[in-house]
Amino acid sequence: MTAARAPASGTVAARVAAFGQQSRVRAGSLIISVFGDAVLPRGGRLWIGSLIRLLEPLGINERLTRTAVFRLAKQEWLRIEPHGRRADYLLTPAGQRRFEEASRAIYAGQPRAWDGRWRLMLLVGEMDAKAREPLRRALFWQGFGHIGPDCFVHPSADLDEVLRALVTEGLRDSPRQLMPLLAVDALHGLSANDGDLVRRAWNLDELAQAYAGFVADYQPILDALGVDAERIEDESAFLLRTLLIHDWRRLLLRDPELPDMLLPTGWPGQQARRLTQALYQRLLAPSERHLDQHLRRADGSALPAPAGLQARFHGAPAPALHAPQPSASTA
Repeated sequence: MTAARAPASGTVAARVAAFGQQSRVRAGSLIISVFGDAVLPRGGRLWIGSLIRLLEPLGINERLTRTAVFRLAKQEWLRIEPHGRRADYLLTPAGQRRFEEASRAIYAGQPRAWDGRWRLMLLVGEMDAKAREPLRRALFWQGFGHIGPDCFVHPSADLDEVLRALVTEGLRDSPRQLMPLLAVDALHGLSANDGDLVRRAWNLDELAQAYAGFVADYQPILDALGVDAERIEDESAFLLRTLLIHDWRRLLLRDPELPDMLLPTGWPGQQARRLTQALYQRLLAPSERHLDQHLRRADGSALPAPAGLQARFHGAPAPALHAPQPSASTA
């Protein structure tokens, strides 16, 4: 390792070590981040041996990787295509659709514009506390706030995608959990009541602390890298890019992306987005070299080089979802 690379590599090693010391590493969630960020742009098909090799430095061993991939296949994120004694794992059409929808928010240069509507998920039937908690947790990880035990709210969610996600995440094993759920797209213009709704529905202090922690983790690494992408080794760049997008994606899952006029002054989410954009661009070239070397299909062929990754974070804001006529659907 050259002296020029040492400072950046040291901060990266510290971040990787911190990830490995978490009390509970969710291998499936990390694999979703890798597929969405690195595999989907190259066709969405990967031999599991390549995935095992990529994740080992992050403390995800072969057994954990195989178990997590098997579960993702059961949840219909991935499907298996055998090739002799090996097999490729591919995104299912539903998995690809969900990745593409998430990517519009993850790699947007600015947050999604608000169309002035609130999306509501309403419990209109009986549901005991044990059945309610998995639903509440699943909606929380899609950015929903709650304004009472029976009403969940979001400013821009695609309600059809939300219902499909609830099924994919295992709630279909208990179909009664979805029977009393009503999805409503309601027009509600800006008013003094919007601010009250936000304060009731979301703990913005907690989310702000999470964004501040993200900045505290990654700003020193960006400072160490400066503007020189060659101050970091290719594998370290891939590992850091993976953790960066994984942590950023999980923050966005919790964030309803409220419009600026409904956020506190100096909201740290904007700083976190700018940091993610700058660091991702520094890491892109060396991390792609690492992927060129190690990503393989089951037949041994390399995955094609992706196009257009430089445009990530430089495009327009994630588009506001089309606002249909007020309607309701049940599942």
